[in-house]
Amino acid sequence: MKRSCSMMLRAGAFLLLALPAFSQASANEDDAKQIFKAMSDYLASQKTISATFDSAVEVITPAMEKIQFASSGTLLLSRPEAIKATRTGGYSDVEMVFDGKTVTIFGKNINGYAKIDAPGSVDELIDTLRDRGLAIPGADLLLSNVYDTLIGDVLEAKYIGHGVVGGVECDHLAFRNQETDWQLWIERGDNPIPRKYVITTKSVGAAPQYTLTINDWKTDVEMSAADFTFTPPEGAQQLGQDALAELNDVPPPAQPAQ
Repeated sequence: MKRSCSMMLRAGAFLLLALPAFSQASANEDDAKQIFKAMSDYLASQKTISATFDSAVEVITPAMEKIQFASSGTLLLSRPEAIKATRTGGYSDVEMVFDGKTVTIFGKNINGYAKIDAPGSVDELIDTLRDRGLAIPGADLLLSNVYDTLIGDVLEAKYIGHGVVGGVECDHLAFRNQETDWQLWIERGDNPIPRKYVITTKSVGAAPQYTLTINDWKTDVEMSAADFTFTPPEGAQQLGQDALAELNDVPPPAQPAQ
């Protein structure tokens, strides 16, 4: 009993020490928005970007067990109308290429690809893919105006403090809207690039999260049209768009043994 009381007192003391600091940080809404806006402006000014990333998506099972599925990938972006992204996980190995007119999605694990006519910018492509239930990892961060797109439905913004991601010192921001909470870790200094992005879905029980960690972000990268040209490998088949459902980070529900 004494031990239990002692532990409770320690926990209470910790909370009393932590709450004032957290309250002070959470009051800095203007700081959070200013740092976020600076990141958005900096990204918009970069015409070519390359990056590597790790991502993880959580799934809640019918038994309320939280399972996380991880993948890694690469990104090439040439504004305003070319992008190439790869994503490799335990259940899919996907390459997506967009040249401003057509987006091609190639599933190496099924040796097949599908083409979608999507003339326009990368911003328009992101909307087109979302309408079809597809997504580019961290797509929000690739928009030409990240701030105006995401800040509109924000109910609360907080500057949490400093953090370190991959050895890089960052400013840690947190935002809330009606259905999600999301966090950003933005590199401090002259290159305010996103280093980590976490989205928590509040409308689903157990609040699953999507996490994107950027390992290597470079700007002013030399690129050519060949970087955004898809050439089908030998033996690859062109498939209907329905086949894209097989290119998911999450496996289909396990079937019971017969």
